[in-house]
Amino acid sequence: MTKTIWLAGAALSVMAFPALAQTTPVQSPTPESAAQQGVLVFEPAFFADSRPDTALDMIARLPGFGLNTGNSGTRGFAGAAGNVLIDGDRPSSKSDSLDQVLRRISADSVERIELIRGGAPGIDMQGQSVVANVVLRRTVTVERVLEFNTYMYPDGYLGPILAGQYSRREGDNSIEGSISATTDRTDGTGDGFRRRYDPSGALIQDADLVLWDRFRNVRATGAVQRPFAGGKLRVNGLLGWFGSNRSQDVLIRSGPGIDNFTDEESDSVNGEFGVNWTRDLSPRLGLELVGLQRYGAEDYVGVSASGPNSSTFSADASRGESIGRAVLRFRPNDRWAFEGGGEIAYNFLDSATAFEENGVAIPLPSSSVKVEELRGEAFGQATWRPSPKLTIEAGLRVEVSEISQSGDSDQSKSFVYPKPRFQLTWTPWTGHQFRFRAERQVGQLDFGDFVASADIDIGQVEGGNPDLEPDKTTLLEAVYERRFWGEGVFEVSMQHGEVEDVIDIIPLVGGFDGVGNVGDGSFDQFQIRLTLPMDKLGVPNARLQARGSWVDTEVVDPLTGESRRFQGNQAFGCGINFNHDLQGGKYSYGFDHGCNVDKGRLFRVREVRALYFEPFVTLYGQWKPSSDTTIRLDVGNATDRESGYDRDIYAGPRDVAPVAFREVRRTKMSPWLFLQIRKTF
Repeated sequence: MTKTIWLAGAALSVMAFPALAQTTPVQSPTPESAAQQGVLVFEPAFFADSRPDTALDMIARLPGFGLNTGNSGTRGFAGAAGNVLIDGDRPSSKSDSLDQVLRRISADSVERIELIRGGAPGIDMQGQSVVANVVLRRTVTVERVLEFNTYMYPDGYLGPILAGQYSRREGDNSIEGSISATTDRTDGTGDGFRRRYDPSGALIQDADLVLWDRFRNVRATGAVQRPFAGGKLRVNGLLGWFGSNRSQDVLIRSGPGIDNFTDEESDSVNGEFGVNWTRDLSPRLGLELVGLQRYGAEDYVGVSASGPNSSTFSADASRGESIGRAVLRFRPNDRWAFEGGGEIAYNFLDSATAFEENGVAIPLPSSSVKVEELRGEAFGQATWRPSPKLTIEAGLRVEVSEISQSGDSDQSKSFVYPKPRFQLTWTPWTGHQFRFRAERQVGQLDFGDFVASADIDIGQVEGGNPDLEPDKTTLLEAVYERRFWGEGVFEVSMQHGEVEDVIDIIPLVGGFDGVGNVGDGSFDQFQIRLTLPMDKLGVPNARLQARGSWVDTEVVDPLTGESRRFQGNQAFGCGINFNHDLQGGKYSYGFDHGCNVDKGRLFRVREVRALYFEPFVTLYGQWKPSSDTTIRLDVGNATDRESGYDRDIYAGPRDVAPVAFREVRRTKMSPWLFLQIRKTF
């Protein structure tokens, strides 16, 4: 631990000290210089035909751009970034998702949106190939918003959502707050069947499934931004509570067996406090400091009963994260930009689990464990634009971490991983762009894999495994983008990855399954995306978006020794989206269709599970009777899709035992209506 502390501390201090001695936050290009820097600028007039309410609505209309909200579950600050900046800065919150932040910014507050593809000097790309920068107006903007939304189901159940927000912005001064409350259900409510067949295909058991669930959520956020110490200081906070109940009844209709009932209940709280300070130390030198503290706690109890037999799995967990980060940015001229800095983070998960069968405690591998991680990262990158047609970005991150465990297992591991990255963007002709990327990526271990867990509804308990290594990927990517017809975009991309220490399921001591490393693997992905404006096809102010992706993965199965796909790998995925604005955005309608069915397979020691989901379709219509009122109605799950899985259950480990039976499970949730009413004051 001492070695890691020194390394992490040194990484942060070395990178931060020059900044304190002399350090420009990201400077957005002016509209006049944007074209020379490869930045596409979208003024409010571009979005006028759709009458957007929020910055999120505007982001959704950017041609060829897909919102990536980031991953709040990623430890540390850098790896959790999404692909949208606000006034050149990344939102300083992790728990408050990027889409929610954008939803709280009114469209009237947006001066313009810049789409940066492949990097540009002075733009913090957050490790992304494409980012959008939302530039806000400097004038006074005050907004009060109330929203009343509700889900409506065929059986008469209503799932209301109440939300309110307030914001005031004037230049670098701002104050904002929001609160929301929800109670609803998910696709965990519905009816279906579970059928079991012997190896010859003969039906041996038929059962009805009755699923029920409810969740409740209360969430409040707040942020204040003010000039401070010659720079700009932003303080933000979040507090939330989430509770859920689920039950499942398995009612035997034919064949051997008895009815089974399960009930699950969980409650969790989470909070976050963040501070972000930026300051220009010269016209071309800037400093950014970030501090973040998160905490969460969860209680879970799952009970299963079948005749005289019962089992109970319980888990209590608390987790937290503390982050300090410093970034120095230097832009000597319009062709070069440099960035360097460091980050240090402390994370912990303290979890205790217990499992009982008929009142008798059953020992679980790693049932009570505290996992702690101290990580440091030093990073630097340079962006060079030798000509208006070419941008080159190169960077290196060095991650140093130590993960220690105490409780049922006492051990620690130290890791040092360099993560180089290189990207070249070439725009040989107007409307044509090529992007090439080579990168070394290092995954993060899920602390939950160190601790025992359970799928109580199917009677599976999984042991914790303290002996894990993060996976490492060498990634190569090539992208071609063609822009046409003003708003049209055609993009084709290819990726190849070589993965070391693939994370999968392995057998553990005591006959339990658990997460572990299974060796090396590889993947190839080919994707096509199209944004098609339909004005020239006779449908003005309409847009069709489509995508298709094909993925081939390969790893050696830890039991059989044969090659197979990665866990849960979806070999093919696709989607189609259509929207049409009428009368200058007063009316809108459209649909979203997730057209793929294959969701991949899950491989366990005694089971192979094929996931199944029929296509999901949503229809919507929207009316804006006035500039401050929006009414929208969605028809969700319009096709009443069926979902579930097929399980091949083996009599023992599947490398030596035959199939005992096959289980087919299907459920339907039913369609629903989602009414949204938004009023701005």
